[in-house]
Amino acid sequence: MTDVLTQVLADLAAEGERLDALVAGLDEAGWRTPTPAAGWDVATQVAHLAWTDEVALKAATDKQAWDAVVLGALADPEGYVDQQALEVATDADLPGRWRRSRQALHAALAAYPHGQKMPWFGPPMSATSMATARLMETWAHSLDVHEGLGVEVEDTDRIRHVAHLGVRTRDFAYAVHGLGAPAEEFRIDLVSPSGEQWTWGPDDAAQTLTGSAGDFCRLVTQRVHRADTDLVAAGPDVDRWLDIAQAFAGQPGEGRAPR
Repeated sequence: MTDVLTQVLADLAAEGERLDALVAGLDEAGWRTPTPAAGWDVATQVAHLAWTDEVALKAATDKQAWDAVVLGALADPEGYVDQQALEVATDADLPGRWRRSRQALHAALAAYPHGQKMPWFGPPMSATSMATARLMETWAHSLDVHEGLGVEVEDTDRIRHVAHLGVRTRDFAYAVHGLGAPAEEFRIDLVSPSGEQWTWGPDDAAQTLTGSAGDFCRLVTQRVHRADTDLVAAGPDVDRWLDIAQAFAGQPGEGRAPR
């Protein structure tokens, strides 16, 4: 296991444990608390994480089971994932199910052969890429749960993985909107929750993005409208990117309305 994978898995575990601690003592009314995602309560948010962890485990360990998931998704490409979340949300042992699924996935990714890739709904993924994607989604859905329950969430430098994924998916965001990606790299300077400067791209890039890492991560996971961020785009292509950025696979979501 590489040092990078070790760090991502440790941060993924920490994100899971933080959300687990938040929901562990909820009663039935608490689990049914609405969240900012339309039609999704707290249970649905956690169920989505549990189901996706289970599916990722199948992708890493059981090709036949993974192929069955793909067939289900192909039969209902628009509604399959949401329907699975709604079904899993009815499990009386949802917290335990999620705990077991994320622990099993952690072990599978830690043992996954270096240099090999597992299938996924988009391009095949390395263990490190899968762990990063799971961290991004765990963090984003945790934001929804915190907001639904009225609990303030404190950002940590674990979101660096989310920020990195947001930068790496720049060209995908253009493509999923049917747009050609700019040939030039952007210079991206973000201030981390601990006050560090995180940078991507060449120093002499013609177009730049500056702001807080927390706002950038919320933007690329569509948890905030760009008008409610401190992000500053210098250049038309960067400005356009902020309207379409997404760090997750699949079609663009509706995003969030301005506050």
